[in-house]
Amino acid sequence: MDVAALLTSAGINIAITVVLLSLYSILRKQPSNLNVYFTRRLASRRTKRKGSSCFERFVPSPSWILKAWETTEDEILALAGMDAVVFLKIIVFSIRIFCIASVVCLFLLLPVNYFGKEMIHKQIPSESLDVFSIANVREGSAWLWSHCFALYIISCAACALLYFEYKSITKMRLEHITGSLRSPDYFTVLVRAIPLASEESYSDSVGKYFMNYYASSYLAHQMVYRSGTVQKLMSDAEKMYNVLKNVTAEHPKLISCRLCCGAPNSFKMLSEEADSVKGNTRYGDLDRDTREKESAAAFVFFKTRYAAIVAAEVLQSANPMLWVTDLAPEPHDVLWSNLWIPYRQLWIRKITILVGSIAFMFVFLAPVTLVQGLTHLDQLSHAFPFLRGILKQNFINQLLTGYLPSVVLMLFLYTVPPTMMLFSKVEGPISRSGRKKSACIKVLYFTIWNVFFVNVLSGSIIGQLSVFTVRQIPRKLAEAVPLQAGFFMTYVLTSGWASLSCEIVQPVALIWNFMKKFIIRMKEDTSGCTLSFPYHTEVPKLLLFGLIGFICSILAPLILPLLLIYFVLGYLVYRNQIINVYITKYESGGRMWPIVHNTTIFSVVMMQIIALGVFGLKRSPIASGFTIPLLIGTLLFNEYCRQRFSPAFQKVATEIVVDMDREDERNGTMEEIYQELMSAYCQLKLTKLTSKDSNKSTDVSHHEGRDCIRDPEALKQVWIEKDPSGESN
Repeated sequence: MDVAALLTSAGINIAITVVLLSLYSILRKQPSNLNVYFTRRLASRRTKRKGSSCFERFVPSPSWILKAWETTEDEILALAGMDAVVFLKIIVFSIRIFCIASVVCLFLLLPVNYFGKEMIHKQIPSESLDVFSIANVREGSAWLWSHCFALYIISCAACALLYFEYKSITKMRLEHITGSLRSPDYFTVLVRAIPLASEESYSDSVGKYFMNYYASSYLAHQMVYRSGTVQKLMSDAEKMYNVLKNVTAEHPKLISCRLCCGAPNSFKMLSEEADSVKGNTRYGDLDRDTREKESAAAFVFFKTRYAAIVAAEVLQSANPMLWVTDLAPEPHDVLWSNLWIPYRQLWIRKITILVGSIAFMFVFLAPVTLVQGLTHLDQLSHAFPFLRGILKQNFINQLLTGYLPSVVLMLFLYTVPPTMMLFSKVEGPISRSGRKKSACIKVLYFTIWNVFFVNVLSGSIIGQLSVFTVRQIPRKLAEAVPLQAGFFMTYVLTSGWASLSCEIVQPVALIWNFMKKFIIRMKEDTSGCTLSFPYHTEVPKLLLFGLIGFICSILAPLILPLLLIYFVLGYLVYRNQIINVYITKYESGGRMWPIVHNTTIFSVVMMQIIALGVFGLKRSPIASGFTIPLLIGTLLFNEYCRQRFSPAFQKVATEIVVDMDREDERNGTMEEIYQELMSAYCQLKLTKLTSKDSNKSTDVSHHEGRDCIRDPEALKQVWIEKDPSGESN
């Protein structure tokens, strides 16, 4: 690839980015798009309609950039939670490290690479990108010490920044835990694999077990029920009712259905009070049914946080497949549909999903090879002579080699996150954050393997028309990565710059909003449009660009300005989306940061290994010798961080929870917390809660004045009945 092809790709993507950002600054001002671009503010009823002239509404403005820049970290923490702050810290870390790398590599390495060989240089647009990479440095050159020096600076700066970020986020996590004084999940343990006794129900077994072994700390328990067909139909009917009641404003109690022979009273709307159901149902009528639907899982509540943590950590039975305990997720985070899955099936599910994920990765080799074929048109033209006439046109050649490959790969990659999310749910996690974390790891492994390794190695196969063994992979990486730098630059432009502009425009939500208002003609907003932040897609994307940036920094420094612009633009775009669009439905306490740390260390180590291979190919024993101690030091640093910080993200410290328990006892708030526990976790509309102090059934959903957090997947929340200005409709 030459510079002209790169400039063609850059021009197309810059035009797309500028047009979409300008379009966003106009669309966000339209009153009809409030529930697309201000979903969070609508949900909190903080958006006010400001009177503006017709001319101002159709003129692009940078006001959203200023607002995103001025919002402080404390405001984002209060608004969106710790996970959002940790996500933005990933971007801030990337900006800092690539600023350092850009200064060192552009001013030191780029001239060395360009003048590395004695040759007659062409005009810049006609130059090959290889001229600006380490591939242009002759073997045995004394200037390779500069690359080793830059490698030391980048590696040491990355480790120092990682240490301070890890320390800061660990402190923030501890503050998050101590600030969650009334959070019910610290008092609650999820028990699975409850053994079935012939003479008693699961509920009776749980009560007897914990009264026997935790008599002084056991408070109560709540059974988990299997999600049957009836519950599915009821939830679907409720969702359909919420949709149909908004179709027309003229006939709120009568909706005609043309599919039912034109009958004018096909659907009759029930009142919101649901008098035909409410009040006629008694728990005693459903007692036998609910007992039959009990699953081998339950939420067990304890009197103190310390007792719950001890019960969650210790082995409950001599058979580790029975009475399995874990700390419960927070109520909004519970993935109810997975709680009743038999515990003995989980290991089979995990193995099956692992095999399925590996198979999916190998299936994806076909589109990646296609993409690499587009970047090696000279080799393909020999195999397919009929393409030679088309490829002689400069613009077509530049378009196919500079823009099309990254677009094709990006389109194929859109299928990966939903597939991995489905795989993660089938694995059987107990929480939504756990499902999203598992999907994040799968997407990360998938993208690193296919976008980086398979692209590099398949490009080497196509370029040399040969295969190689596993032992030759390090050598092939050292040879091929500098030659594939052009593809990675176009990938950053397409999957980075252009995708950020699509993220802020929200095309899917915008189209649905248009259809809802002007085709379906819904008069009220619905909560179905509310979104949580897609960490499972955005975190792997940031880490992939970080990997590409680290590896290419000393090999092909031209990629660094493109990456730096991507991260700065991403910082503004994601801040805007967190402030205005995405709603925080649950909190994991920053548990994604260890994934970020480990992936960054992997990227730094890969940078050092590939640099070591390049120094060997360039016959520079001094540079190779100095790289080995740096590699060992990086691995030792990672082990220190794993011992020093990682446990804080896996377990809760005893001194913290004991101090929290003592403070609640001194303040006399324990009884209030116990009362809140009784209605914290609510799966069905009628849920039996059993405590050691009472054998009577308690209908949790009939407690007036208490928040009963039901399954968000089964029940649809009623949307705001007021307009954003706060006035009644």
